[in-house]
Amino acid sequence: MAGLKADNLTCIKRDRVLFSGLSLSLKPGTLLHLRGPNGAGKTSLLRILSGLSTPESGQLYFDNASLHAGWEPLHQQLIYIGHKAGVNGALTALENLRFWSAQHHSDFDTDHCLTVLARLGLVGLEDVPVKMLSAGQQRRVALARLWLKKAIYWILDEPFTALDAEGINILEQHMQNHVSNGGAIITTSHQPLSDSAGPFTELYLEYNI
Repeated sequence: MAGLKADNLTCIKRDRVLFSGLSLSLKPGTLLHLRGPNGAGKTSLLRILSGLSTPESGQLYFDNASLHAGWEPLHQQLIYIGHKAGVNGALTALENLRFWSAQHHSDFDTDHCLTVLARLGLVGLEDVPVKMLSAGQQRRVALARLWLKKAIYWILDEPFTALDAEGINILEQHMQNHVSNGGAIITTSHQPLSDSAGPFTELYLEYNI
């Protein structure tokens, strides 16, 4: 597969050029670690790559076809997890996973959802409203989507936020397995990735005044 490509992107926010002339390629079997100081445009770039924002200029391609014609081919193969947990606090952890499974038309049943929650260290908390969980536990519930949707491309914006050392290790190992099995990930984090995440390349965004 040719993968996801960005060609000569420019992003402007509040009359400030965050980046210009930016090109990258994300192919199956690769992990790209996006780094840079606050305000450099990391989140803006991830939103552009996922189709949530539009660049000032430049082109985006998926499997050599311009995404200008439509994002559905990519979105069918994409999971995007942003800064916010994106969970329904009134629902339990299990109910959130059931909702996502139905939303993505997956064939995973309740037993699979319970297995995912156990893998994420949430045994005994399956039927607790998510709003009653700690920030780290809520983040784990949000990350469960990475076990529920069979998607090749993961776009992850600060996925380690609020996670403890155990949670970080679980996620990094899952990222390594995903890439080893032909998946592709672009992620941001202020902390360095450990060896548990597997081989990766870095893209550093400078802060432009």
